[in-house]
Amino acid sequence: MASLIRLTVRRATPLSRSFSVSAMGRKDLLQDLYVSQLKNYKPAPQAQDAHVGLVRNYTAPSPPQAPALPTDLASELAKFDSEEPIIGQTTATPKKEEEGESADAFLTFLEKDQSKEEVHH
Repeated sequence: MASLIRLTVRRATPLSRSFSVSAMGRKDLLQDLYVSQLKNYKPAPQAQDAHVGLVRNYTAPSPPQAPALPTDLASELAKFDSEEPIIGQTTATPKKEEEGESADAFLTFLEKDQSKEEVHH
């Protein structure tokens, strides 16, 4: 039985078709022309001073100056200690025009019942 199976397997092998394409039929003239032009391309040499005018020279920034301490530090500290701070007052009070409405007026506006607009279909 095994010999019968082997025999049928040998005979049942599919015939494979092979395609032969000649090299003349596959030749691509445009591709060959393109590749030859790429091989022959020589870029123009750049001048050594081509970057002049396009790039600025680097100059390091000047180092920062150390803050100068006042010469009469003790008198300035005594002057600061002698001043009384004013609590609750600001030096610049906003004008009524810049201020807009007061907080109470705004809160009453929010508490009002807003009328709903009727939607007409």
